[in-house]
Amino acid sequence: MTTVIASGKTIDDAISEGLARLNTTKEYVDVTILQAPSKGFLGLIGVKQAQVKLTLLEPQVSIPSSKPKPATTVSPREQRATESTVTKTAPPATPQEDTAVVKPAASTDRPASPEEVCAEAMQLVRDVGTSIGLELQVDVKRNRDGYVMSISGSDLGLLIGRRGQTLDALQYLVNIVANRYSDKFIRIVLDAENFRDRRRKTLEELADRLANKVVRSGREVVLEPMSSQERKVIHARLQNHNRVKTASKGEEPNRRVVIALRSGSATGSERN
Repeated sequence: MTTVIASGKTIDDAISEGLARLNTTKEYVDVTILQAPSKGFLGLIGVKQAQVKLTLLEPQVSIPSSKPKPATTVSPREQRATESTVTKTAPPATPQEDTAVVKPAASTDRPASPEEVCAEAMQLVRDVGTSIGLELQVDVKRNRDGYVMSISGSDLGLLIGRRGQTLDALQYLVNIVANRYSDKFIRIVLDAENFRDRRRKTLEELADRLANKVVRSGREVVLEPMSSQERKVIHARLQNHNRVKTASKGEEPNRRVVIALRSGSATGSERN
């Protein structure tokens, strides 16, 4: 049984490529879709062509040559005789339905498993790295909230970005793409060079300094816009502080943490 695997920008392009290689038409093959085309992130990252498998059905019917026949010269007299002759002809045949059998490579009826979600997330991260010239390795560990993917490689500063903004954006996209076939959201955290731990310590130190400033001055402090993940670090650090309290205000992506005195707390100058 003759089988070919063909690729193309679209499924139709891939099928046409396979038919040309088999020198046949669609009604004489069994078509299995191996991979649907994907434009990838922003149409650039993780682009995938369509891929199909064509199996030639038996018996194979030869295809008439498509080479055009030489034109026949008809005299005006013969043309008039032909036009004046009325002949009964059979009604035009109904166009044949496309009889190719299309089989999905995998069933889409069931939701994606956590393993499949992680596999897709890891592949997207590697594709992003390849698109910007980085060869990345990804290790996965499970925790109580979901999965942490630790990225290793060279020049990871480009992937992390200023204060982790690029890494946060990639994490957001990975969670959306990897969970699109999952019936239960699986949280994925991306980390690179222990950036998350280092950033957490930096934010905790910042929270302590600003809390002391609020206690001394008696005036609230509004921090710069942060991601929800970073705001949680500030809130957690100061939730048991006996002199200050925290709250968030504003709308995403400009939501900020506010640190203010608790009711009844005296400032440092008042105590003096």
